[in-house]
Amino acid sequence: MKEALYRSGAPSTGPDLQELLALVARGDQEAFATVYETVSGPVLGLVRSVLRDRAQSEEVAQEVLVEVWRSAARFRASRGSAMNWVLTVAHRRAVDRVRSAEASAAREHRAALLDRTPAFDQVTEEVETRLERERVRGCVRTLSEVQRQSVTLAYYQGLTHREVSELLSVPLGTVKTRLRDGLIRLRDCLGEHA
Repeated sequence: MKEALYRSGAPSTGPDLQELLALVARGDQEAFATVYETVSGPVLGLVRSVLRDRAQSEEVAQEVLVEVWRSAARFRASRGSAMNWVLTVAHRRAVDRVRSAEASAAREHRAALLDRTPAFDQVTEEVETRLERERVRGCVRTLSEVQRQSVTLAYYQGLTHREVSELLSVPLGTVKTRLRDGLIRLRDCLGEHA
């Protein structure tokens, strides 16, 4: 297909497209061959200016010419020249292709975002973990001050029993008793909420 640009107002020395379209509307294949030769260059030029991709432009130009063959009966000379009608069909088809490509890209983008969304089970697990933390914190608040101190130092700060004993300046046995009593209380408290 030969690419050309059509400028309205330029004198036409070729065949009368209006008459040819009337013949094409009646199924005249020879008339369509002449229409094809006359408009294919301008159609390709217009479509290419919209799409910018040669392969897609050629495909859309072919679609336009098939549409001209099928819908030549819709041409109305009272609304404008035959060339302008063909180029309007071409422009609409090219714009439709651009919109279709944009919509497809948007769908693919949304699908990619959905793939990155965490699975429902992961979200559920995070919520349950947060709720469990809140329950543990609530139960820790029910401990006596000395039990809370011992449990916090041993289990939240990672100190050994001996280090807790030295830090609080209490005997090692007392720390172990406080830890045991605190853990029993936590177990009972967490068991009530389960």
